[in-house]
Formats: sequence, structure tokens, C-alpha cells
Amino acid sequence: MGESSYYHAFLNRDRLVHLVDADPGTCEALSVLFRLEGFQTTFSLEAAHFVASLERRRPDVAVINLAVGDESGLSLLRRIKSLRTGAPVVMLSNSPNLDAAVTAMKLGASDVISKPIDSEHLLGVVRDALRRDVHLGAMQGGYRPVEVRGFAQLTPREREVLQLITNGQSNKEAGRELGISPRTIEVHRARVMEKLGARNTADLMRIVLTS
Repeated sequence: MGESSYYHAFLNRDRLVHLVDADPGTCEALSVLFRLEGFQTTFSLEAAHFVASLERRRPDVAVINLAVGDESGLSLLRRIKSLRTGAPVVMLSNSPNLDAAVTAMKLGASDVISKPIDSEHLLGVVRDALRRDVHLGAMQGGYRPVEVRGFAQLTPREREVLQLITNGQSNKEAGRELGISPRTIEVHRARVMEKLGARNTADLMRIVLTS
């Protein structure tokens, strides 16, 4: 355990977890939990504070209560997803609420966890989400946009190609849509696969769709 937990902490030291919950006790407890994992943490007791702080620094992980006073946690989830940073978002629920949970998952939440919070489960969800650099965004017009964490990793063109491949388009169709040759699509596809560690197209789809 020693080495691997140190390894996590070492990786997490530049990562910010932003907690949003109207209950200070929850924020304090989760802050301690994530700091022990090596993360930086900050918290907001109300939605407006969280929105203002997004201007200053976008979190690497957000943990948001479905009910945050004046604004619903779902609208904050939408806001983060619209930034397309690929930051995983875990929603908290004060009591089990299936409808809200389903909506949150459709909007791209990594998980919805009811209180009392199982801290090991929460950490597991965050760890798994951070291992993946590819996340699906909220449903738009019948398909889900792909978000890739780390803009440095994929170029804008590579992201477009990944999006079209994920929507099931062939090299020829993708090339037509982007106005470039199928051969160029093939080159972009190969780079995308290399960067995301996919062995073949099926593997690429699995990486994208399991995220």
C-alpha cells in the first residue's frame, strides 16, 4: 500500500478538488479526506461563490451537492461541463433521489452519492475518473460530445476527429465533414489512439464509452 498511496498523493499535489455543499461540516470532513490523498481543496457553501471562483481557477475535480441553496447543483454541473475541461464531477445527495441522480448522470456526472457519504467509495469514484482522460459530456442533439482532459494532449483537430469517429463516422465521412482527405483523418486517428493508449478503433471506442 505504502508506495502506491504515496504515488497517488504525488500525482494529486497539483490537483484542486472544489467542494460545494451548504453544510460546513460536510465541506470540512471532505476537505480533510481529499487532503489526506494529497489533493489541494477549496469549498463553497453557496453556488454564487463557486461560480465566482471558477473565473479564478477551474477545479480538476468538483464534488457538488444537488441542493445548494439558491441554485440547483444540476445547473452547476451543466456549467462545469460547458467548460469542456473534462473535470470529473461527483454529485452528493442529502437523501436518495432517483430522478435527480438519473438527470445528473445524463448531464455527465461521474456518480451520485447519497449521504451519509461512504468516503472510500467517493475516493474510488474520483480516482477512477482521474485515471481516465476522456469523459462524455451532456447529451446534445442525440449524441454526447467527448471531453478530453488536458487540452495540451489533443489538438482541436484531433478532438474533432475523435468526436466524429465516436459518432460512428468512417474516415471518408469524417474527411468530407471536416474538408480534409480520408488519409489525413487516418493520421489524426492514429495520433489520437497513440495519445489515449488505444490499440485499435474498438479499443478507442471502449476507452471513450467507458468514461
